[in-house]
Amino acid sequence: MARYYFDIHDGQVLIRDTQGSECIDDDAVRQEAMGTLPAIARDVIPTDGDKQAFTVLVRDENNMTVYMATLTFAGLWMGDMPIPEHEPAD
Repeated sequence: MARYYFDIHDGQVLIRDTQGSECIDDDAVRQEAMGTLPAIARDVIPTDGDKQAFTVLVRDENNMTVYMATLTFAGLWMGDMPIPEHEPAD
């Protein structure tokens, strides 16, 4: 199995993975990246803002970036606007 490194970027800071994880194939790399993003976002989304993006950059053993995934949080206050009713199709 090959070792991959999952670096995290929050729009300001890049945190380098120094230990890495062994993955059997490309799908395992993708699954690891997909699992990493929500776990990090859950703990790091700022309480004073409604926009944040997290990116995982995956490097292989040769230090080449082989995969990238981004998770974006965007919140929007709607005020007192009612939710529109669903109108049936004619």
